[in-house]
Amino acid sequence: MCLLSRQLFFTLVLCLASCGYFSAQAAPPDEPIRIKVVVVTMFERGEDTGDTPGEFQFWVEREHLDRILPMPSGYHHVRLNKDGVLGMVTGVGTAKAAASVMAVGLDPRFDLSKAYWIVAGIGGGDPADVSVGSAVWADHVVDGDLAFEIDARQIPPNWPTGYVPLRKAAPYEQPASDVYGEMYTLNPQLVGWASHLTQDVPLADSDSLRKSRARFAGFPNALKPPFVARGDTLSASTFWHGSKMDEWANAWTSYYTRGTGNYMVAAMEDSGTLQALTFLSQSGRVDLQRVLILRTVSNYDREAPGVPAAESLQEMVSGNYSAYMPALAAAQVVGDRVVRDIVQHWAERESTIPHAP
Repeated sequence: MCLLSRQLFFTLVLCLASCGYFSAQAAPPDEPIRIKVVVVTMFERGEDTGDTPGEFQFWVEREHLDRILPMPSGYHHVRLNKDGVLGMVTGVGTAKAAASVMAVGLDPRFDLSKAYWIVAGIGGGDPADVSVGSAVWADHVVDGDLAFEIDARQIPPNWPTGYVPLRKAAPYEQPASDVYGEMYTLNPQLVGWASHLTQDVPLADSDSLRKSRARFAGFPNALKPPFVARGDTLSASTFWHGSKMDEWANAWTSYYTRGTGNYMVAAMEDSGTLQALTFLSQSGRVDLQRVLILRTVSNYDREAPGVPAAESLQEMVSGNYSAYMPALAAAQVVGDRVVRDIVQHWAERESTIPHAP
């Protein structure tokens, strides 16, 4: 090889090396992590472990979510265990939930195409349907934010509420439509399977819970020990409270589910989470038929008989929910029954979505 050719050859080698050509060829990118279950929680009070828990801590400690993965495009880092269970915290409210779920869903580190998503959080329960400490699997999530509103002091005398569906001129005007994401329906077969699988999971009871339940005389379901139920959630970023708002929540849910739904639990984030998952499903990143919503009852959504609504709300302003810790525990205990089944039967669950017997 002549001197000039050698110089050209070594110059080319140096150029390719500086561009990372050889290192790229020698070290191909890692394969994405195949995720079996994503556990979605909404808040954590402090650290992920070892202090006063939020919704995430029991999952971290009991599911051994020991591997921390940074998530700068979301609200909170995510955690992974050896079984392929990924845990996340969305942040409070529909906006943070939608953004954080989208961040995880688009992250190239994860293969979420066969993953099951389980939202596991607390909320305010309707005493007509549930007791504090109970758990509810949702068939529908109804959005409580998308609406017109007139102040209650200015509504016509024949209106039951000043809240009006979008594109309508009066409350509950027919026909109902949900083109903007006012209502989401989950896979009924999967919900039925999860409900059946967990219906006998024992939930903690205590003298404190019994005392809280006793205030709701005249509400038979509110007086029961904690149990697992199946109903619907209303998702709104405004933390509302009181018997009049409870009446609205029931009517709003019935309206959007065409009379088939039954509102049981109020929550903040679920409509944002499902909107993000809907978009991710449309792009093939996730399977919307593999999504479950589990809400456990940390407090009643209205005042007890004989108590002013404002006084009842004041009791909760500082987070003093009557069943805060039992509800956190119930979300993990009930949700974990589903997670363990999916992981242990992954050879089947990966290809076939379970259904109610």
